[in-house]
Amino acid sequence: MGHRIVWFDIPVLKLDRAIEFYTHVLALKITKDFPDMPVGVFEHSQDEVSGCLFQSVEDQPSAHGPLLYFGVAERLDEAIKLVEKYGGKIIKPKHQIGPYGFRAVILDSEGNRIALHSEK
Repeated sequence: MGHRIVWFDIPVLKLDRAIEFYTHVLALKITKDFPDMPVGVFEHSQDEVSGCLFQSVEDQPSAHGPLLYFGVAERLDEAIKLVEKYGGKIIKPKHQIGPYGFRAVILDSEGNRIALHSEK
């Protein structure tokens, strides 16, 4: 069986600002692959779950609803330090989540609630 989660869309108000935030905080490349659509696609390989940032009038950022966890490997402290620099806000600072590692819950630059996760 494949991944249960296969793709995600994160609504944004300003695509370039959101791309800058996620590029720095997650330390990954985001590309604008569709010239006619306001979309930034997260770098990924064929077998990885990925998604995009998208700007739309119908869909708006939210601090409520599903909580996406983004793995930041062993650079959780560094990622947390970059959150506010790039327009985000820390909701819950780094804390242990039992045997599953550590997380910080934040608002991204657009107002979406996400979690940054590391096993160490």
